[in-house]
Amino acid sequence: MMGVISDAGKVVIFFFRILGVWKRKSISSQLMFEQIWKVTMQSALTTGMAGFFVGAIMTIQFTMQMKDFGALGYLGGLATSTTIREVGPLLIAFMLAGKVGAFTSAELGTMRVTEQIDAIRCLGADPIQELVLPRFIAIVISSFFLLGLGLLLSIFGGILLGEVFSGVSFEEYLRHIPTIVSLPSILTGLFKCFIFAVVLAVICTYRGYTTTGGAKGVGLAVVKTAVGTMVTIVIADWVTSLLADITLRAVLGT
Repeated sequence: MMGVISDAGKVVIFFFRILGVWKRKSISSQLMFEQIWKVTMQSALTTGMAGFFVGAIMTIQFTMQMKDFGALGYLGGLATSTTIREVGPLLIAFMLAGKVGAFTSAELGTMRVTEQIDAIRCLGADPIQELVLPRFIAIVISSFFLLGLGLLLSIFGGILLGEVFSGVSFEEYLRHIPTIVSLPSILTGLFKCFIFAVVLAVICTYRGYTTTGGAKGVGLAVVKTAVGTMVTIVIADWVTSLLADITLRAVLGT
């Protein structure tokens, strides 16, 4: 337990160190856009396929429940609302953790154990500014692009399964989406997406940047990145859901 608390403290300190460098120093636009492109392209296909099947699964599950109440007309709205508020952001975070998080940790870890980071520091440059910050920003920004892609394909998957499995036409499926998908639902999904992306970006860059022990250390850093991000994202999901519920109740006065 003390080790977990110590690691959490080090990650938080590293996060504020990144923010401090971001505030004081400029970022290379070329490096940042290269990383955004790389992160987006690495995960676009996987995220799109996962989003499609999540939409299909949500449609099947809600069909089983709503058919008994004769409310299949609301199928599209409920499935889409659930995906935007909960499944979409969590899915994107897990996809990024499995692909981009592990890759970034291994990449930075290899630079660390082969002394490339030390060489950058010897040349008078800041490794956090040159290596960590562009990857951090890229993961956060790319998560929103991937969220949009996943949600669009989840709607498409829901429409297809609604037509084939539920007997709901695509016009009927789409008609109630604006009715049920409210602004608070969209804001909740975007907020969760941002929090999950920051958590992933901090943990994977920290693990890679602080790698020791050669090739074995790189592998250990990748494992710790995968485990740490998954557990932290689940905890963050619970916290953000609780905060969103409290905020909504306060706004509505209930």
